[in-house]
Amino acid sequence: MEDVGEPEATIVIHPGSYWLRIGRAIDPFPASLPHVIARRRKSQSSQRHEDGMLFRNNKRLPPDCKQMERNVSIVQGVINSRMTSSGQPREPVSLQKEQEFNDAAKPSQLDEDYGMQWTNVQREVDYLIGDKALYIESPDGYNIHWPIRNGSLNIHGGIGGSLTSVLQDLECIWSMAIEKHLNIPRQDLSEFNAILLIPDIYQRSHIKELMNILLVRMGFGAALIHQESVCATYGSGLSSACVVDVGDHKTAVSCVEDGISHTNTRICLAYGGRDITRCFTWLLERARFPYRECKPSRIMDNLLLIELKETFCHLDQDFDGPQLLDFHVSFPNQPTFMYKMNLGEETMVAPMGLFYPGLFNIGDEDVTFTQPTNQGDPEDIHDEIFLLQTQQSTKVIKQGTFSPDGCDGTIQRSESPTIPTQSDTFIHETAQPTIFRRIVQEPDKPMGLDKAIHYSIESCASDETRRKMYSNILVVGGGISFFQGAAEMLHHRVQLLMTPPLSGEKVEVICKTKDLDPRLTCWKGGSVLACLDTTQELWIHQLEWKKHGLKVLRERAPFVW
Repeated sequence: MEDVGEPEATIVIHPGSYWLRIGRAIDPFPASLPHVIARRRKSQSSQRHEDGMLFRNNKRLPPDCKQMERNVSIVQGVINSRMTSSGQPREPVSLQKEQEFNDAAKPSQLDEDYGMQWTNVQREVDYLIGDKALYIESPDGYNIHWPIRNGSLNIHGGIGGSLTSVLQDLECIWSMAIEKHLNIPRQDLSEFNAILLIPDIYQRSHIKELMNILLVRMGFGAALIHQESVCATYGSGLSSACVVDVGDHKTAVSCVEDGISHTNTRICLAYGGRDITRCFTWLLERARFPYRECKPSRIMDNLLLIELKETFCHLDQDFDGPQLLDFHVSFPNQPTFMYKMNLGEETMVAPMGLFYPGLFNIGDEDVTFTQPTNQGDPEDIHDEIFLLQTQQSTKVIKQGTFSPDGCDGTIQRSESPTIPTQSDTFIHETAQPTIFRRIVQEPDKPMGLDKAIHYSIESCASDETRRKMYSNILVVGGGISFFQGAAEMLHHRVQLLMTPPLSGEKVEVICKTKDLDPRLTCWKGGSVLACLDTTQELWIHQLEWKKHGLKVLRERAPFVW
């Protein structure tokens, strides 16, 4: 086997809320599978748990239809206020005519066989992962868990929601994926090393647990972590960029310059492709979706709705007027049916929710986050908290205070160092992952993607850096990059927000680089990282981790920990 650090012996792991991308660093493409596990219930009398695919926080609350109609009307007004590229107004579409057509639509049976099969669950297996976990004909005998939500561990109060359970799910999914898709037995992992891609905004305690999975529980010989935005620039071949990562559950924006993600430019929005799908589902129901048996709570119908969103939705200003669309509904071991439906602006309104998050029925949820404050860890006593306390303690000792009884030369030293307040330090963080500094946001108006990009770039230190970022807005992930017209729409909306002296500067939005699938850009960057000479200094070996723990992670991390 190759030495530690060689690309042939390196496995790149990019875990997401919906997809897991995993593969050797020398592979042209990773294996991609749904990041889900189905665990057999020990007792049928016990309560069943299923993490919903479309519902936020597993809350299947009906939307406020009146508020949704108002939000849809606002977005439609914005869309129709712009002319097409030929200077013509967009053709209006009658919702009533859509409904009349769709009410009368009847399915037709096809002879096509898509080869879909239900997962064979006759064998007594404790769990299934990926597609097999989704294609269970009768899922009542299983608990369905998605271990990552909104870019973080999916810890909740329900069944399988404890930290121990979530970590066990991740270990099982990653181990089986490596064995099934990469043909590497688990007992051989000590001869391999792993690169783990993590979000730019992360919880230190969670990263510690993930490293423990890799180096202790799975037994990799060495491992390192790096941020998704930096890996995106590596994968795209850009030295600097404002990276916009729109995933299934979250949207992250960060400015990267020469391999460094600037901390004060990072911002995370807790909505993404899943919310677009849910909004599109509501719009379909509003237009009298002809597939009337559709149930958004059913996994197979979830997969259909995701496919319809990816096929029909767009952000192209020139794509207007009524659209006669057809789609197929197919289940394993059942005939395939073709439906026809008439839609208008629904296909553009749904993805516009990224700019008008009110369409996502978020309510009063907190959806905008920055890096949470380091709460400290006993394994790493010499972190920045210790250094700040030491500096403050040193000041107290040097300055001193005369004793109240007037004893000459008696200096009283502080028994416990005073923790400096936020205004005394250079670390501008809050106790909870909430927005800080210049972000002013009304509670009922969550920040849109265009404003998040503008905020991130304007947080850069100089006009020169801002110009560089405006000219390299790199869009990765599958949440928006595949929509026709996405680059032009982002360009238009970001340019509207620019202020002097940069209002006339060049703006360039890149949704695809080097003919690479934007969903794979971050993973590709991880494989590039494995080939860099400087990476040799970053590896954390198994014995080092067992001995030093979090301390060595802080010292070896290629970013400010």
